[in-house]
Amino acid sequence: MAAMRYLTRAETAAMIEPDTLRRAVGQAMVELSAGRVSMPPRVAATREDPIGLMAVMPAYVPALDAMATKVVNVFPGNAARDLPTHLALVLLVEPETGEPIALLDGDEITAARTAAGSALSAEHLAVPDAATLTIVGTGVQARSHAHAVSRVRSFTEVRVAGRDPAKAAALAAALDDELDASVIGATSIEAACVGADVVCATTDASTPVLRREWLGPGTHVTSVGFAAGGPEIDGATVADAFLVVESRASAFSGYPVGTHDLREPFEAGLIAETHVRAELGELVDGTIAGPDDSTQLTLYKSAGVAVQDAAAAKLVHDAALAAGVGVDLER
Repeated sequence: MAAMRYLTRAETAAMIEPDTLRRAVGQAMVELSAGRVSMPPRVAATREDPIGLMAVMPAYVPALDAMATKVVNVFPGNAARDLPTHLALVLLVEPETGEPIALLDGDEITAARTAAGSALSAEHLAVPDAATLTIVGTGVQARSHAHAVSRVRSFTEVRVAGRDPAKAAALAAALDDELDASVIGATSIEAACVGADVVCATTDASTPVLRREWLGPGTHVTSVGFAAGGPEIDGATVADAFLVVESRASAFSGYPVGTHDLREPFEAGLIAETHVRAELGELVDGTIAGPDDSTQLTLYKSAGVAVQDAAAAKLVHDAALAAGVGVDLER
């Protein structure tokens, strides 16, 4: 059997080229919407005290010749321990034989591919002259979103906000050296949202940190929060928005397949299944267009899908082989 290539977290990150990844994630989403992938619903083992989840996410994307499984652990309490709240590994296999060919850091892949999905939504739904980007959150996803979304619009100002203003200020200072925009730490989430063209919610909050009254006409919102306890954004935001999801089939499923952000307003009667206006893949391939009204609030709500992990893992592995990065583990 072939050796399995192992990459550390730093090596995995170094093999990710953001624009190439965004295109690959876009293709994976098109294939998902077209029904040309194999991707069962996420399954998970959970615990309550402390809250924790160990999920398995397999997928096969024939068009990308990519078959992979991600094991991801979500433990929100890790933030107080100065540990990542998300810990993951991705196993890539040879689609013809099932041989394991790579073991990759899933933390970096998850952060990059999730942000790539949000960037794709902004590419298709944000106003063309978007100038102000707001990042809500101060963790790994906040940083990855600031970089990825900034590649699809020419922002002049980036605002960082969080439940801890000190952490928001620290991240803003770091991003100010990394982005071609003025980056500021906002005093509150509300202040950061008012007047923003794009707002990216990237928290582990289980009560809404984003509210409809803070969002102006034409704002594009992305939300990737996935907490066991509750939603990251309020139901009014969901109800008023042109809603885009990764998969209609799972959009209103219960946790851990779907999110509270959509399930709760659905159960409350605020929205119906028809409230989903498009899947991300349908926007990418042009099957469905964004709203005609430039003042329409738009929302991309992500629950995370395994085809994105498979696409990213394939890119990382191919780049690692070409660059001679990583070590081969014999079985």
